[in-house]
Amino acid sequence: MTSVTYRDAGVDIEAGDALVEAIKPLAKATGRLGVLGGLGGFGALFDLKAAGFSDPILVSTTDGVGTKLKIAIETGIHDFVGIDLVAMCVNDLIVQGAAPLFFLDYFATGALDVGSAKQVIAGIAEGCKIAGCALVGGETAEMPGMYAAGDYDLAGFSVGAAERGTLLPAGVVVGDAILALPASGVHSNGFSLVRRIIADAGLGWEAPAPFAAGLSLAQALMAPTRIYVKPMLALHKAGLLKGAAHITGGGLPGNLPRALPEGMGAALQAPWAMPPVFHWLAKTGNVAAAEMLRVFNCGIGMALITGNADEAMEVLISEGEAPFRLGTVTAEAGVAIAGEAGLFA
Repeated sequence: MTSVTYRDAGVDIEAGDALVEAIKPLAKATGRLGVLGGLGGFGALFDLKAAGFSDPILVSTTDGVGTKLKIAIETGIHDFVGIDLVAMCVNDLIVQGAAPLFFLDYFATGALDVGSAKQVIAGIAEGCKIAGCALVGGETAEMPGMYAAGDYDLAGFSVGAAERGTLLPAGVVVGDAILALPASGVHSNGFSLVRRIIADAGLGWEAPAPFAAGLSLAQALMAPTRIYVKPMLALHKAGLLKGAAHITGGGLPGNLPRALPEGMGAALQAPWAMPPVFHWLAKTGNVAAAEMLRVFNCGIGMALITGNADEAMEVLISEGEAPFRLGTVTAEAGVAIAGEAGLFA
């Protein structure tokens, strides 16, 4: 009788080992002060004192990339979803005033393809370098029967730290200015609606993107989520950041109130410059302005609250950002957007 192996059941241990060896240099390149040891242990060690903290508060986040992964899987464009994964976690750390320290990933698939998995994890490593955090470990799960051929899923986990007394939001008052940092595109939210609009329009992923010359739909939509850690850390260290909202699912109406004290709100002024993809989605899908604003970032990746808009703008510009004034903190709860109806006209 022939002996049955794990590979016969659909799990290739050798492929997993090969992936670990392939990503070791990628992880090593993300090293930072505080990291102890490398990949391969049962857990990752981090020394907060060596990282320069004296009385730190730890902040942790976890997130995924959502159905944007379907486009990566269907088109073979795996290079950028790793950056998305890091961005979705570390951007949620920095809005609380925490500097990202380290990152771990979970990669699950039915049958491991070392090539595509390495592309994904190379993107994760690149995102960690942009954010200034270390890729200290992760888990690759090969689960035949759980995923269709070629499918995979991602989850990310990040830990950051802030010195006690520096967590955000803090000190927000009525009249504070709200600034915006531009998004690169759709980022990593709302892709179920994006995919529905494209399917209803009868377009394929290789069709030319009507909103991005020289790119296919897939190439244009796979632009990675921006990572705002370094400019926002600079603003916070300058004492100019009172609060911030990462504009993800829920858009401005759903996320900006999370950075405001109870009872306060925001008065925003439209229109603002936004990537053409949002105008195209609204028109092609016949999506109302209110729905666009609660599903997508609509061109704003971060909303920042400051008591000194001019100085904050100077710091952000010196960090390579292109900030613009978005509105003001008000005494009335909720997010009011003047000119909302004309945003996608």
